[in-house]
Amino acid sequence: MKASLKAHFEPERSSAIATLFLPAGDARVKASITEATFSKGPSLNSLSLSLEKPGSFIIDYNVPNQDFRFQFMNTVRLAEKPVSLTYTHMLGARQTAIDGSLQIDPANKLSVNYSFGSGNCKVKYAYAHGEFGRILVEPVYDLSKNTWDFAVSKKYDGGDSLKANYQTSSKVLGLEWNRDSKTNGCFKISAAFNLAEKNAIPKVFAESTLNYDF
Repeated sequence: MKASLKAHFEPERSSAIATLFLPAGDARVKASITEATFSKGPSLNSLSLSLEKPGSFIIDYNVPNQDFRFQFMNTVRLAEKPVSLTYTHMLGARQTAIDGSLQIDPANKLSVNYSFGSGNCKVKYAYAHGEFGRILVEPVYDLSKNTWDFAVSKKYDGGDSLKANYQTSSKVLGLEWNRDSKTNGCFKISAAFNLAEKNAIPKVFAESTLNYDF
């Protein structure tokens, strides 16, 4: 049995999510709650249950909204190249999306996301540079908005990584510092700069995750 606790900090507010994982054969059951579950006494607010099999399917149930989300994954080979497909359907919102990715080689990957109904479609190309692919360059093109997003990240020894991303449509520049530690847990510090506003104060966020094994 495993559990995790994630805390999110912002200048205006903070939040927390606790998750419990229970083995169920080759699948597992997941239960998640937030601080809203206990803010006004014990309740079902923000309680969600999931049944998932990694690489195969995820079924989420939002208890207070009595709503389901289904996700099915599979990988096939096309011309000896792995092609990963993910089908997602949100029952209450009646939204369906398909994600597909083609691993061209260890350094190059092409991904496509398409949402039915809205017709939104994004194409992402990922290039891993260096001997261990520690530098990752990811341009994303949004066909529906005719805009580009760009992201560059680098991994370091010890579990540290830095990432910068820029959204051309909103002119928002984001910076992230991540640390993934098996002993001290994980944390992320990020800042968002709106370059369209003069003298804009950056928005700073922090996240911390602790994992437990029982």
